[in-house]
Amino acid sequence: VQLQASGGGSVQAGDSLRLSCRTSRRTFNSYSMGWFRQAPGKEREFVGAVQYGGGRTWLADSVKGRFTISRDNAANALNLQMNDLKPEDTAVYYCAAQFVGSSPMVQSNWGYWGQGTQVTVSS
Repeated sequence: VQLQASGGGSVQAGDSLRLSCRTSRRTFNSYSMGWFRQAPGKEREFVGAVQYGGGRTWLADSVKGRFTISRDNAANALNLQMNDLKPEDTAVYYCAAQFVGSSPMVQSNWGYWGQGTQVTVSS
């Protein structure tokens, strides 16, 4: 399973970025997908997820109201629209697929990971 994350960059506080995680059609149609992030010196944390088939979405409390997560069926991609970015959003953002278990917020419940994309927000 290959997950290709893109869209990271360096922005100012209040700016927006859109991350995208592209994968194969088979993977996209088979698994729930999600985003985690890891800031320097901190553990990887859950950001958001979309259930297989797009039936349900989850977002971490820290990003609710600012981030939107969605599936792009035409592009076989999971998108993360990040608005009103804050310096505390600075992290490497990772795409994940195949969530199994009771909660998508638990890192160990995910089976596949992509490479990260760096997001840096300056104040």
